[in-house]
Amino acid sequence: MEIPAKYASFVAIGDSFTEGMSDLRPDGSYRGWADLLAARLAARTPGFRYANLAVRGKLIGQIVDEQVDRAATMNADVVTLVGGLNDALRPKCDMGRVRGLLDEAVERLAPSCGRLVLMRSPGRNGPVMERFRPRMEELYTHIDAIAARHGALVVDLYGAPVLGDQRLWDVDRLHLTAEGHRRVAEAVWQTLGLAPEEDWREPLPPAVPAGWAARRTADLRFSREYLLPWIGRRLTGRSSGDGRPAKRPELLPYPVPFTGEPDGETAALS
Repeated sequence: MEIPAKYASFVAIGDSFTEGMSDLRPDGSYRGWADLLAARLAARTPGFRYANLAVRGKLIGQIVDEQVDRAATMNADVVTLVGGLNDALRPKCDMGRVRGLLDEAVERLAPSCGRLVLMRSPGRNGPVMERFRPRMEELYTHIDAIAARHGALVVDLYGAPVLGDQRLWDVDRLHLTAEGHRRVAEAVWQTLGLAPEEDWREPLPPAVPAGWAARRTADLRFSREYLLPWIGRRLTGRSSGDGRPAKRPELLPYPVPFTGEPDGETAALS
């Protein structure tokens, strides 16, 4: 019987999806699938180390410029790269450039780590997403191709119908809930060849349809609190990640050792 691989270090790079939005801890910080995966890997490997270089709003060019070389120098056992979707969801996008930048990132990362993991990100169902679906599928077809060339693993979240269920998406309609992030962590865990703990693709129970008034109220809140600010940032060339540092920029032991004063990471794992 094959013995599961030992993963003693993990580096995650990308955008808000990997930063962990919108999986909030009690202290207001974000957890997310990468932190959940790191905690599980740490529980089976003494001395486990983890870095998360992801920053919300980053385009693939920014990920390449700001995160890829840093991740490559860490020589981690596992590196996850998720990027390009922010580009594909913009009104104007040069998909040829996005493909080229993904090629560059993988070419620099694959030789420097034990296992490179790419993803076909999930997509929430709805009319707005349908507009961009051809670009998303072009992106994911390319991810499959470069993974095959470089021996990388691919986690197919896009092909899982349950991750299109609106109940797994936060009110901003762009980021997964805590339950969604938990399922992604399990999906990556299994892709790494580790024993399944659940069926992350299992559908949610049948939903009770919301009434017309509740749907309109939700639509108005979404437009006021999320859509209009998002449009404003696009028109002014700003990003939600401008000036924001990586959530865990160094490859350090994880979880943080308990020192008597509980912090967000340690409390979340207790």
